[in-house]
Amino acid sequence: MEQQKLPNATAVLILGIVSIIGCCCYGLPGLIAGIIALVLAKKDGELYRKNPTAYSNYGQLNAGKIMAIIGIVLSILYVVYVVVMISTLGWDAMKDPQLMQERMRELMGK
Repeated sequence: MEQQKLPNATAVLILGIVSIIGCCCYGLPGLIAGIIALVLAKKDGELYRKNPTAYSNYGQLNAGKIMAIIGIVLSILYVVYVVVMISTLGWDAMKDPQLMQERMRELMGK
């Protein structure tokens, strides 16, 4: 019996990579890509568990799933960082580097 490839393994791998890269864009693209990758990985994982000998690229699926989890964690951390920065420095300071430095000096007590 010839082995076939899991239908979404490549998509999961690509979305896992995008989720890691996307965490740098305020976290939202990475979070979205990571969640989509996990949903697709779950579907393919169920296919693989039903008949493991029929599929050849489970390693690719697993690698994409791990990257998606890493991307989600990084994205959540970045979102938390941005929320903390906005709440302590203000939105206007996020747009103006000079104002951000002034407010950081105020927070440090200098």
